[in-house]
Amino acid sequence: MSESESKTGNRVVLVAAVGAIAVAGAAVFVLTGIGRGDDHALAVDYATDLAGKNDPDAKLPSWVPDQATSVKEVIRTTGSERIMRFTSGVDLPDTCVPGEAVTKAATLTADWWPRGQEAKTDQVCAETWHVIVKGDTVYAFKPETTNQSGVN
Repeated sequence: MSESESKTGNRVVLVAAVGAIAVAGAAVFVLTGIGRGDDHALAVDYATDLAGKNDPDAKLPSWVPDQATSVKEVIRTTGSERIMRFTSGVDLPDTCVPGEAVTKAATLTADWWPRGQEAKTDQVCAETWHVIVKGDTVYAFKPETTNQSGVN
């Protein structure tokens, strides 16, 4: 191999390494919730349910179908409230049953969460998640159960 071929090969490896670091940095940015405007919320975004179910810091609930994609979630880090949206072309599991809409309004917000969506839910999954399915899009809300009055 000539010296110029060796240098070209090194540049390709370096460019690939820099690209991988940039991608990893972007994932950390999303997972830490930086820029969400709420110090007590964690925003996550996963291409698939498997990525979310394997994330130890923001584990997706087990009732989310294995075929779920485009998973977005905002999690209250000082309590239990969560809002989530994902795409799925399959039925929800048997742990999801018809149920009344929740009356407690969400305090978490996201540009992908329609305002008042929690009041339109018609199913309950795993006893605590209020869910509505619109076509292939699933919206889910888990109300706050922890007193937030002393949280800064």
